Amino acid sequence: MAAPLQFTIEETVGVLSTSKSGWTRELNLVSWNDRPAKFDLRDWSPDHSKMGKGITLTNEEIDQLRQLLTGMVSD
Repeated sequence: MAAPLQFTIEETVGVLSTSKSGWTRELNLVSWNDRPAKFDLRDWSPDHSKMGKGITLTNEEIDQLRQLLTGMVSD
């Protein structure tokens, strides 16, 4: 049996959207299992007791993503 997943949301960077059920898609700095915090993008229940699948990004990856998004032409 796997050990329970431990996490601490150290900083909420921002909320991208909110569903009708109240779940929010958030970009946060999250520490997983007492490791250094990384950027994390995923859906969270209103009380943050449940989460959807997400993606975790290092500082280097978030910088690269920022560069890619900055280079995009908006309509």
